[in-house]
Amino acid sequence: MAHRKGFWNTQYKKATHLELSDEPAEDLLKFTRWLERTHGRKFLNVTTRAVDLGCGNGRNLIYLAETYGMRGVGYDTSETAITQASFAANDLIYQGIRKNNQRDVSRDLLQFEVRSIAKPIPLPDTSVTLALDMMSSHILKKDEREVLRDEIVRVLRPNGWLFFKSFLLEGDQHAERLLKEHPADEEGMYIHPEIGNAEYVWTENALQEFFDPYFAIHKIDKSHKHMHKDGTAWKRRTVSVYLEKS
Repeated sequence: MAHRKGFWNTQYKKATHLELSDEPAEDLLKFTRWLERTHGRKFLNVTTRAVDLGCGNGRNLIYLAETYGMRGVGYDTSETAITQASFAANDLIYQGIRKNNQRDVSRDLLQFEVRSIAKPIPLPDTSVTLALDMMSSHILKKDEREVLRDEIVRVLRPNGWLFFKSFLLEGDQHAERLLKEHPADEEGMYIHPEIGNAEYVWTENALQEFFDPYFAIHKIDKSHKHMHKDGTAWKRRTVSVYLEKS
């Protein structure tokens, strides 16, 4: 865990392994557009609250607050990422005060905390409309993923939403090779040869079995197979899942 935290602190100071951005994730934008088309702004408005599990620099919660007025709370193990997220949130609040020439812009619009998502979520039952798990829980072991899922179910209001994104095994030669050459002590997990952390990669069947008892799965959006013309792998494959609490 300490090694993982150190890696992400380093990346948020100066990215060397991953491309980090201040802009909201394109997959989240696709999900919110879909949610607006199907439900209007019933789930995206000033009365609703979101939680981002593995929020990084807060870019996605800040987008939800700026675009829809949603309140939000984000957790991440990286102190550097949380510092960046808190600074950006304070700037958003300040700009809102200046724009409206008033002081009624809520100071608790966005809150960020250094916290592991393997721990219970410190929020009341049914207090959240939207939960985000975007490329975060794949670092957890099976029992930890189950605890996190149960916590998400607990804090989500009835008919609340989980936007879930992670790695997909089908059609990903990189993942197949990693599982073969660098296996971890759990089926479906490998040890990343550069980062040194264990990572889980989902199959579509595993996703459905994991979420079906608790959520209605409305959409499974798979990224392209990311293959070169010669058939060799180019980029990791991901899957986004739109889930409504049953």
